[in-house]
Amino acid sequence: MTKFNFNNKRFAVIQNSDNGQVNTETIFKYKQEDNLVTADYFGGTIKYGKIIADLKEDKLHMLYQCLTVDNELKAGKALAKITLSESGKIKLSLDWEWLTNGNDKGRSEYIEIE
Repeated sequence: MTKFNFNNKRFAVIQNSDNGQVNTETIFKYKQEDNLVTADYFGGTIKYGKIIADLKEDKLHMLYQCLTVDNELKAGKALAKITLSESGKIKLSLDWEWLTNGNDKGRSEYIEIE
């Protein structure tokens, strides 16, 4: 049993590198079954995106793909460190890398929202 539960949780970005694709208008809707964590995301610059991740202790090992509003298909990978905010909400700190379009790397942070 894991100590983090992502099932039916929603997240929003609070910080992203300039070369990142998502913005504050992008919403992530997560599901979880044991160590399998998935998410759909959309809004802002994203028409539709999908995350699949393996939850291991306090980290999510993620692969993601999206179609932007400019009809650009992108894919990447990330390692997300999981912590809890002072209010008990899940916070994700990602080190990510695009696997398409030049392999840019960056960092972003997300927080659980209502």
